[in-house]
Amino acid sequence: MMSIKLLLSVGASLALASPVPAPPSPVLIGRETGHFNASRPNITIFATGGTIAGSAGSSDQTTGYEAGALGVEVLIDAVPQLWNVSNPSGIQFANVGSSEITPEILLNLTQMVQRELDKPECQGVVVTHGTDTLEETAFFLDITLRTDKPVVVVGAMRPATAISADGPINLLEAVTVAAAPAAARRGVMVVLNDRIASAYYTTKTQANAPDTFKSYEQGFLGYLLDIKPVFYFQPALPVGRPYFNVTAAAAEALPQVDILYGYQGLDPKMAEAAVANGAKGLVCTGMGAGSWTRPGQKALAQLAKENGTAVVFSRRTMDGFVESGSVGYGGGFLNPQKARYTLMLALNAGYDDEKMHALFESQSPS
Repeated sequence: MMSIKLLLSVGASLALASPVPAPPSPVLIGRETGHFNASRPNITIFATGGTIAGSAGSSDQTTGYEAGALGVEVLIDAVPQLWNVSNPSGIQFANVGSSEITPEILLNLTQMVQRELDKPECQGVVVTHGTDTLEETAFFLDITLRTDKPVVVVGAMRPATAISADGPINLLEAVTVAAAPAAARRGVMVVLNDRIASAYYTTKTQANAPDTFKSYEQGFLGYLLDIKPVFYFQPALPVGRPYFNVTAAAAEALPQVDILYGYQGLDPKMAEAAVANGAKGLVCTGMGAGSWTRPGQKALAQLAKENGTAVVFSRRTMDGFVESGSVGYGGGFLNPQKARYTLMLALNAGYDDEKMHALFESQSPS
């Protein structure tokens, strides 16, 4: 095991709402001169916790473990092969289960990652993350970062203490992809289980199995063979992918947007309650291609008229396109959690009705 020196980095401190304890201040794992190689790309790893840093009481335990028990130094030490493909450095941004990640934390993360990417000596960034909400963070970064450099979000489905833990190889593959020149200009990517996927479309599809992150309709960008990335396509970005500027001057906090779930006989008052509780926007997880009950639509229309509440319709099905109806905006191919962050960022940016329609209907059939 290599010895890695811990250095305090300059970074904003984080605070999580009670009762969740505040994460540690960000720390930087320095590149030692004994391992540094000027011919290798410099890759910065932002660690946020999750299963990839999890620990359990026994090697056959893959549920009920403690997420975020290990620091980024331990993660890097466990994979010495990282130094064969990069000069890795690590920032302990947070160390929590991904269910504790908040929009405020994501604003801080994307600002720190952008500053790192803006440094000429940084060739790429990897973010380690819990898998439960990994797709939300990856999507958020995808539409708030402006860079051609590779950015990869990675996690694990088994804690570090488990037999055949997938974290070490996933981390090695993520850093390898971030270090690859062919990975540039592809937006934020998700790398797990030998697959390379677009953060814009990728979703967690299975609660327990390692082969879980997929985009059934759009497919994968590539795969890894012998820890070497193979891409299927030339660099390209998703059609209609927006960009939102969330520098410190542009965003201090994001408007509250809540997600409502559609079902037979749904209670229309749940929309009213969400707005009364402070929601400036609502994402409706509709049935089928975004359908909502008539009483529910009536309540939404009234909220939009009287409160100016922005409403976006998505779907509870795994995939599909949701078009605009008589109320609100159709979420297109975005699932509810991704439509939520899109709406939050659009409200923060002050989008009017015309811009909202253009944003959510960017992939409508012509």
